[in-house]
Amino acid sequence: MDRESPAPPAFLSDLESFLEMMSAERGASPNTLSSYRRDIEDYAGFLARRRSNVRSADAAQLRAYLAELEARGFAASSAARRLSAIRQLHRFLFAEGIRKDDPSGIIAGPKRKPALPKIMSEAEVDRLLETAEAAIGRAETPAAALKAARLVALLETLYASGLRVSELVALPASAARPDLRMLMVRGKGGKERVVPLTARAREAIARFMALRRAAEGDRPAGPWLFPAISESGTLTRQAFAREMKELASAAGIKPERISPHVLRHAFASHLLQNGADLRIVQQLLGHADISTTQIYTHVLEDRLRSLVTDHHPLARAGEIDA
Repeated sequence: MDRESPAPPAFLSDLESFLEMMSAERGASPNTLSSYRRDIEDYAGFLARRRSNVRSADAAQLRAYLAELEARGFAASSAARRLSAIRQLHRFLFAEGIRKDDPSGIIAGPKRKPALPKIMSEAEVDRLLETAEAAIGRAETPAAALKAARLVALLETLYASGLRVSELVALPASAARPDLRMLMVRGKGGKERVVPLTARAREAIARFMALRRAAEGDRPAGPWLFPAISESGTLTRQAFAREMKELASAAGIKPERISPHVLRHAFASHLLQNGADLRIVQQLLGHADISTTQIYTHVLEDRLRSLVTDHHPLARAGEIDA
């Protein structure tokens, strides 16, 4: 809002109610709520200068606001993020009966080229895992073998489940149960989801745990499935990422192309390439919105093209009348 004029009480009430809903029902983080507040206050200030407000704004005013963002030098991605916050506000006002319409429903977002995720091929993932596996056999000390086995277990678990790296390094020691085929993971916003553990992942975890027990002897086990091989006991995301880049170099893959997040992308892309449903992949990744998962749909183009070519009755050459 403009600093010269205080925000109307109705707007403040609407904004606080909206943010409370985003926190309680959507599990939005404090940083996300702070971003929503800034975006919506800027939008409301624009409307106030035109003697309007969020309860009365129409589609033309919303388009004018987007035009102003462009004139102010906003990147398409930044304007799209701001429009997303405004859309959610208007949907909330409509759902609560505060407005009788949603002016954002007919607004097209700023055109932007989607950023495609970095992708590893299945052959590259195999090479990475084979190189990690070979390192266990080449280890010259028990400590080196333990560290190599931990890396294999981390990679196999990540590629089997698509976990975020923060979720992976925070897995509890109870996930080492040999009969455990599914993991209950607490993701963003405190939301829980179930992800699978493949036989290969379970075997890699079991081997790591056996080496760990041999190394630790009678010392009590820590709370984490994948602890640091140090006094701190906590494996950081950065340490795991460094180990992955060192492994990539040994496997003949450019280290800058490899990270835990890239392997998470590979999990999703390879599932879709092999016929998985997009909604299932959304659930496994822990995406709250299907639109987030749709960044992977580019990997479906060849499969969809083949599906039409193989199954559409008019797809074969010569069967369509000129």
